[in-house]
Amino acid sequence: MDYDKLALDLHAKNRGKITTQLRDTDLDKTKLSAYYTPGVAAVSRVIADDPSQLPVYTWTNNLVAVISDGSAVLGLGNIGPRGSMPVMEGKSLLFKHFADIDSIPIILDVHTPDEIVATVKAIAPSFGAINLEDIAAPQCFEIEDRLKAELPVPVFHDDQHGTAVVTLAGLINAAKVTSRKLADSKFVVVGAGAAGTAITKLLKLYGVGQILAVDSKGIISHNRTDLNEAKMRLLEHADGSVNGSLADALDGADVFIGVSQPDLLNEELIGKMTKNPIVFAMANPKPEIMPDIAKAAGVAVIATGRSDFPNQVNNAIAFPGIFRGALDNKVRTITDEHKLAAAEAIAALVENPTPEEIIPSVFDERLVPAIAAVIK
Repeated sequence: MDYDKLALDLHAKNRGKITTQLRDTDLDKTKLSAYYTPGVAAVSRVIADDPSQLPVYTWTNNLVAVISDGSAVLGLGNIGPRGSMPVMEGKSLLFKHFADIDSIPIILDVHTPDEIVATVKAIAPSFGAINLEDIAAPQCFEIEDRLKAELPVPVFHDDQHGTAVVTLAGLINAAKVTSRKLADSKFVVVGAGAAGTAITKLLKLYGVGQILAVDSKGIISHNRTDLNEAKMRLLEHADGSVNGSLADALDGADVFIGVSQPDLLNEELIGKMTKNPIVFAMANPKPEIMPDIAKAAGVAVIATGRSDFPNQVNNAIAFPGIFRGALDNKVRTITDEHKLAAAEAIAALVENPTPEEIIPSVFDERLVPAIAAVIK
């Protein structure tokens, strides 16, 4: 299948992939007078007197802003706000299809934390929640932290936390398949951007064993003098006492998690790991190692970010249910405890994990209700 051609054809044919629809399609003159002038004035007065009534009388009860500056689009990099619009529309499609959540893609032609925070705060009253998307690290960390502190609605950077939740869910089941205890296992996380940082933090909160974080220059340690603030913060969750290369990090490792670059991992490096290791090779569009090569090298469980292989680590498994729960249960802040609970809820849907099935399908109709139930 030539997905490039199909995508171009479908997007051109439909002029994009989302639209808006009326909740009440049975309109007449009386209803129009109630929905707009003169009747709407009564609703506006109620909300003006008590802003908490906004979601009662408007679509903000089910409306998410999908916001990006296009600075870190998956697999494409910094392609700018306009180039990111098809991806943001895609996010809105997933929100609606899987969780019946309305959302509006908003692309920002500003890029500093101050500018993005100010812009999002200015438009936030129109929405019930904020989904940040494809904003580059390290700016994304500051932007999310500030917005979570300053806005009265949930703010969630899905590139970080959606990836981390689904990764942990898959690892819970991969550990069952390989008869491991995550608390006794050694992890190597390669990639110190938004996803790698969030994965490392969530794994530590879950109580796994040693975690070594690796970037393009090797193991991130306290002895490095080239670390930016974000990588220094990463060492709050990873073991910073170890120095060396990726090969050194993989010596005796049980789990490799890659959110980095294609073809980074090979048979020789896998040979340094323990017997029957777990490999999550999630670089897109091409993983750090192809599944057939990984299996031939002795990997027991292999996951990627691709839909054409088993065990796809896909954010869409998590974020629709997380937002559904946040909106329905009037959650102001999506916490670390919510993320851990979501990961466990996802993992529990695979009753008998196998090497080929450690993560439920994104089309599993149980996903959204199961996740939403723990976001409260």
